[in-house]
Amino acid sequence: MTIGAYLEEFHGLPVFDLPDAGSGVALPDPAAVAWRLSSPTYRDDDEESWDAVFDRFLKTVDTARVRAIVVGGWEDAYEDSSAAIVTALIGANDRLTALEAVFLGDMTMEDCEISWIVQSDVTPLLAAYPALRELGVRGGTGLVFPPVRHTALETLVVETGGLGAEVVRGIAGSDLPALERLELWLGTDEYGGDSSPGDLAPLLSGESFPALRSLGLCNSVIQDQVAAAVASAPVVARLDRLDLSMGVLTDEGAAALLDGQPLTHLTELDLEHHYLSEAMGERLTAALAPHGVRVVLDDPQTPEDDGDGDVWRYVAIAE
Repeated sequence: MTIGAYLEEFHGLPVFDLPDAGSGVALPDPAAVAWRLSSPTYRDDDEESWDAVFDRFLKTVDTARVRAIVVGGWEDAYEDSSAAIVTALIGANDRLTALEAVFLGDMTMEDCEISWIVQSDVTPLLAAYPALRELGVRGGTGLVFPPVRHTALETLVVETGGLGAEVVRGIAGSDLPALERLELWLGTDEYGGDSSPGDLAPLLSGESFPALRSLGLCNSVIQDQVAAAVASAPVVARLDRLDLSMGVLTDEGAAALLDGQPLTHLTELDLEHHYLSEAMGERLTAALAPHGVRVVLDDPQTPEDDGDGDVWRYVAIAE
């Protein structure tokens, strides 16, 4: 996964940027695309604010047929939270009656570093849109996600350089009976990622999310601990796909996976961006590939030695 480019597809739909006013660009079928609404994070006086872009969107598009919205940048996103945008989306719920998916914060590092994006409490979106099927969020600073109940949500993705323990507990403690895919970028403590495997307990126990089939616990500085917890987690038995990519997984964590419960029922085990030895990579593939498991391994990352005996390993996405 990369955050170096804007989303090209969301909710199974191609992403279409709302064109500038007066551009003459023909608008597509409102239901055939995911509408990207964005304002420059460093905005000049002659450029539209996000509120102005959203207001124009509501006036020019048949919003009753819009299925997906991608919120890109907003002015001063490194300082001003997404709260006003969440409020604006909630205020339009009587017009966005077909809305199924929202992504909040589709920004690259040129717009705003992922650790700088200031989010807010995003759960009121779920209350305002009881038919919402997919929610994506990028940025963990200021993110709030208390435990909620929502009966329609099928996909939840939270991409951060550091995901706070309270947010992890809130998500893991939510009642989401339709949730099929969950992806959390846990990140590093340098950027607020202070969670532990214990914070994931309701999720790993299988008590939460009975429909879950794809689980991603990614981009983690404690990836070995996460892998060890997953190795004995009851939830794994009902998964089709397990994603432990983007973190600092070493042979220790991989060995825990191999020594734990069988993983031969999976269709895919994603371990991209890892610190595994060649021998361990071969062991994983030999153990799982004959059973039809697609083991996703790229070339191992190289730890950095600071010359004083300390070895540093880095997650894929932090800042």
